[in-house]
Amino acid sequence: MTGLLKKGSRGEFVILMQEMLKKLGYEIATDGIFGRGTEKIVMDFQQKYNLKIDGLVGSKTWILLADEASKIKKAANPVVVNQFLSESDFKAFSKKFQIDIAAIKAVHEVESNGRGFLNGKIKILFEGHIFWRELNNRGIDPNPLVKGNEDILYKKYFSPNPFYKKDQHQRLEKAKTIHEEAALSSASYGLFQIMGFHYKSMKYKTAKEFVEFLSVNEANQLLIFGQFLDVNNLLKPLRNKSWATFARGYNGSAYKTNRYDTKLARAFKKYSKI
Repeated sequence: MTGLLKKGSRGEFVILMQEMLKKLGYEIATDGIFGRGTEKIVMDFQQKYNLKIDGLVGSKTWILLADEASKIKKAANPVVVNQFLSESDFKAFSKKFQIDIAAIKAVHEVESNGRGFLNGKIKILFEGHIFWRELNNRGIDPNPLVKGNEDILYKKYFSPNPFYKKDQHQRLEKAKTIHEEAALSSASYGLFQIMGFHYKSMKYKTAKEFVEFLSVNEANQLLIFGQFLDVNNLLKPLRNKSWATFARGYNGSAYKTNRYDTKLARAFKKYSKI
C-alpha cells in the first residue's frame, strides 16, 4: 500500500488513513498529523479487527482499512478506494511504454506526493500567472481584474508563493467566476499534475471535459500521463533517466528553482531499491 505510518508521521498518506478512519465512523481530524489522538484511534481499530495493537499502520492495517472503507457507500467526503492506482497499473504502464517502474513512481511521488485525490477531490494546484496568460489568450485584459483577485491573478511566476498554501479548489472556483475555461486551463491536476491548458493536445474539446475525465480516478490520470509523455517527446528522457532533460520538458525552464531533477533522481534511487 503506502508504507509504514506511526506517531510523528505527517503528510498526505496520513490524511488518506485519517479519511478512511473517519469514513468508518471515528471522530478524527484529517489534518495529516499522526499525533496521540490518531494513534489511539488506530489502536482501537486494530483491537476491533483482532490485529496487533501497536498503533503502527503497516500492510495488514492498510489492507483492512481499505477493505472496510470500500464497503461503505456513503460519506460526506468519500474515500473511493478504487480511485487509486494498484501495482498492476504501474506494471501495465511500464510494459506498454517500456519505462522502468521506479522511474514512473519517481514522477508520481515528486509531482503529487503519490496522491491524485485529496479529501474526496482531485488534487490541484492553481497558477495565477497562467490564468493571466489564459485570459490574454482569450482577448481579456487581466489588468482591470487584479484588484480583489491578487491571490489568483498575477503577471509573473514567483517563488515561494504563499497562495499555494491556500485551498486550491477555492482559488479555482473564484477564478471560474471570471472565466471558467481560462480558470480550468490554469491549474495542474492529479497524480502527475498536468496543466489544464494541455486539453487540446490531449484531443479534448474543452478544458472542462479534460478535467472531468481526470477527476474520475487515478487510472485516467495515468492514461493521460502516458499520452502527455508521447505528445511532448518525453518518453525517451524518462526511459534514459535523463532527469534534467525530462524535468525541463515536463516542468518548464524554471525546473531548477524547485530542484525537480534532483528530486526525481533521489526518488528513482529509492524506488529502485524496493
